[in-house]
Amino acid sequence: AMPCKPGLFRPGGRRRLRELLRLWYFRDVNQLSYWRKKMGYTPSHLGHVNIYVRNAEASRQWYEDVLGLHTYDFLAGRAAFMTANLDESHEIALMEIGADAEGPHNGQVGLNHMAWRMDTLADLEDFYNNLHKHGVEIKRVSNHSLSLGIYIEDPDGNGIEVYYETPRSEWYRQEKLFMHGDRPEVNFPGPWEKELQPDGVAAKS
Repeated sequence: AMPCKPGLFRPGGRRRLRELLRLWYFRDVNQLSYWRKKMGYTPSHLGHVNIYVRNAEASRQWYEDVLGLHTYDFLAGRAAFMTANLDESHEIALMEIGADAEGPHNGQVGLNHMAWRMDTLADLEDFYNNLHKHGVEIKRVSNHSLSLGIYIEDPDGNGIEVYYETPRSEWYRQEKLFMHGDRPEVNFPGPWEKELQPDGVAAKS
């Protein structure tokens, strides 16, 4: 029989510790408190998105070349399962639905864009320079005060943001972060300064 493991080393102990630390860290955030009361739990994180594409092979190649994703599984004519984090089986699934498929359509209910996070502003600058080097169209570059986002589209027109976000300790406040007009201007120096657009409402980004 397995010996009894105290505290942290019991099955699920590490997860419980993370949950307790997160509850303490976000103890003043009303929304987390609401969901804790309503559901009794929250997921640990968003695991993956699943999108439709016209050609799985062409899309897989684009996501490898432009975003540097790793393909863990691919079936021609069917799907590709890809990730930036090699500890995740997939963070995005590309499901082929045929060359004549319609969409995506702006202004309709559904996915606005997906977002891929860079660890540093220097990493984002390297990504930006590579987009220009390989002729990938940049739709816009937006300063969100908390983050700087570069917006592009995949071959099927699915929106993609690649961004750098400042550490939480540097946020100008801990709630009401996006939908208010009193956000301070935060400088993200880099080669994008001529393309930089003033931020709009987050939901329209």
